[in-house]
Amino acid sequence: MLRILTQPYPSSDLPVSRQLLRAGIIGGFVGLFLLLFQPFGMNIWRTEAKALKILGFGGITFLVTFIHFTIWPRLLPAVFAEQRWTVWKEILFILLNILLIALANRFYLVYLTDQHASLPNFIWMLLATLLIGIFPTVGSVLINYIVQLRKYSQAAAELPVTPHEPAPQHPLPDTTAPTHPDVMPLTLVAENEKDTLTLLPAELLFIESSDNYCTVHFLRQGQPAQVLLRSSLSRMEGQLPQQVHSPFVRCHRSYVVNLDQVVKVTGNAQGYKLHLQAGEYQVPVARKYNDTLVAELKEVAKRP
Repeated sequence: MLRILTQPYPSSDLPVSRQLLRAGIIGGFVGLFLLLFQPFGMNIWRTEAKALKILGFGGITFLVTFIHFTIWPRLLPAVFAEQRWTVWKEILFILLNILLIALANRFYLVYLTDQHASLPNFIWMLLATLLIGIFPTVGSVLINYIVQLRKYSQAAAELPVTPHEPAPQHPLPDTTAPTHPDVMPLTLVAENEKDTLTLLPAELLFIESSDNYCTVHFLRQGQPAQVLLRSSLSRMEGQLPQQVHSPFVRCHRSYVVNLDQVVKVTGNAQGYKLHLQAGEYQVPVARKYNDTLVAELKEVAKRP
């Protein structure tokens, strides 16, 4: 069990539209549940606009959930980076959301009724909320972890990976002589137009973005090397060969990879992982790029 809690889990950093949808579903469920069943003495509550006030609990739940799952990942991107996100962090993050919902709705109830609970009762209410919420939270996260793990592990095993020959180790060819595009050198230029890297396309492994810089991982005389260039990843990507079914594919907002250098594809609950250089490097694949990646890997496998 402890080992599962430390396993990689998909980050909660979803697009705003998805966060709105999730918060709307959770808030709508809470509001309608309270309105239909009226637990906790709500059935004997006598007040004007009762239905609207009860639905207010759902509105509070919607706001808290949307803010919680949207703001924190953007304020603390390093904490919520997918490469660091695990099962136990997801469970804790959801339980914190449940606790915040309980607090906000409690203050809303005090505002409506002007009834203040004693401190022991208030603490007991929070503990009871966590105890009630922990079981469905843990259960749903673990089930989703198992489903995603099986999905990507099985799919990764079926993806074609074509064995490739080692990158050429001869000097860069004469650019004035006509030759195959694979042995025509390419030059990556930094934003200052002074720092450059010239190499053969087959020597490029992947490009990793970090803030305003890109780390280019490549082979030099068959050995892994890297160089740091000040540039955006989009600018670097635009300098790569643009032919149809190019092996250079954006697979993540922070990575462009050379699919010709991929030796293995594996999967975990977060998605696909591309292995290069006998597993020395692992490049993540963001879920939004899954379809593109699968299609391009199949094209690579068709090449003679």
